Amino acid sequence: MKSFDDFKLNKFLNNAIVDLGYEKPTPIQCEAFPVVRSGSDVVGISQTGTGKTVAYLLPILQDLNYSKQHSPRVLILVPTRELVIQVVDAVNKLAEYLSLRVYGAYGGVNIKGQKEDVIGGTDVVVATPGRIFDLAVSFAIPLKDIKKLVIDEVDVMLDLGFRTQLKNLFDLLPDNRQNIMFSATMTKDVDELIDTFFRTPKKIAIAISGEPLKNINQASYQVKNYLTKVNLLREVLSDKEEFAKVVVFISSKKLANRLYEQLEINGLGLIHSDKSQNSRIDTIELFDKGEYRVLIATDVIARGLDFDKVSHVINFDVPTYPENYIHRIGRSGRAEEKGNSLLFYTEKETEAKEQIEELMKYEIPEIPFPGNVATTDQLIFEERESTRVVQSRNRESSKDGGDAFQDKSEKNSKTNQGGSYHREIASKYKKNRTRGDKGQNLNKKKKNKSR
Repeated sequence: MKSFDDFKLNKFLNNAIVDLGYEKPTPIQCEAFPVVRSGSDVVGISQTGTGKTVAYLLPILQDLNYSKQHSPRVLILVPTRELVIQVVDAVNKLAEYLSLRVYGAYGGVNIKGQKEDVIGGTDVVVATPGRIFDLAVSFAIPLKDIKKLVIDEVDVMLDLGFRTQLKNLFDLLPDNRQNIMFSATMTKDVDELIDTFFRTPKKIAIAISGEPLKNINQASYQVKNYLTKVNLLREVLSDKEEFAKVVVFISSKKLANRLYEQLEINGLGLIHSDKSQNSRIDTIELFDKGEYRVLIATDVIARGLDFDKVSHVINFDVPTYPENYIHRIGRSGRAEEKGNSLLFYTEKETEAKEQIEELMKYEIPEIPFPGNVATTDQLIFEERESTRVVQSRNRESSKDGGDAFQDKSEKNSKTNQGGSYHREIASKYKKNRTRGDKGQNLNKKKKNKSR
């Protein structure tokens, strides 16, 4: 298939495609369309930025006819609140000329309001696993009529600890449904999920994670330390014409806050998991619209989020897991557009950089360090620490380490021995003494019974 005309879309979907300016389908969209429409269970392995959201939405919406029924017929599960909002937006755009009720549900907001929102019924629900389970068991969103279940970014879900919620949801869903799953990586946990709940799925593999995205120009700088990286970043971002829209990835919330304060440039946004939901949504919208030119972010947005025309992704540090580098740079060069990425690494991060190159089977070209950028030998506290914080594959570090953390760990390792008074009483009488006159009353009752 070389154009959307080959899909033979109904006129409503076709009009939406024209409005969105989509010219030709991506490889994953071509492969997935007939397989999803066949009704078979589907497992799609697709690298970030290849257009997989549209790949499963188009065939689903093509066959989703108007209905007055109250309960939803399509359930789409995604791992984060930001992705819920993005997928709901994608559904609404594609369903512009269709009479469909689409609802997005995620945690962090009052569930009572969500229950009121869905009183009129829904056709398509996009949700995080925990919140849809809560809405389902409270009968606000019944799942008995779900015909198609989509699990997007399933490897992230399992890594974020959604395994139990997913299995509980499967118990609530009807057996007679189509399972559609997309993942960037195939792990042992993903395989186990497929073996347990899928029925002879058909597999599609496009741009498997580990392959460098061919439309992204990659380069790297070797930098002395954190503070020198800050100086280099200021210099790089001073070219507003070339670096028109930039995501700067950094591994921890603490360092993200520090970098935000140190850059002091106009049009700068910050996002990480400690920010409120409204703040995260507003920041993403402002960056997408271009009101923020630069966005400092942790790996909370490294997967799935589709920003419009990001010119550069800058890895301020080297991610612990090499797969995360692939996901990070995938925020640029979306849907076959040209993108750029820069990697800042220190001597201590060389090994992690080499692991990325080994995964990609590609050596990231190195640019000589600019002579006009000031360097320093001063190290920040985290650089003086001998141990390196190891992150989860798909989320930012929640531990910044340091002396306070070690003190707390030692304190928490102690067992509760009770107060000194109780220990002395226990030593004297070989048993605990009870308060009040319970023991005396008990002895009186025994004497009365013997009489």
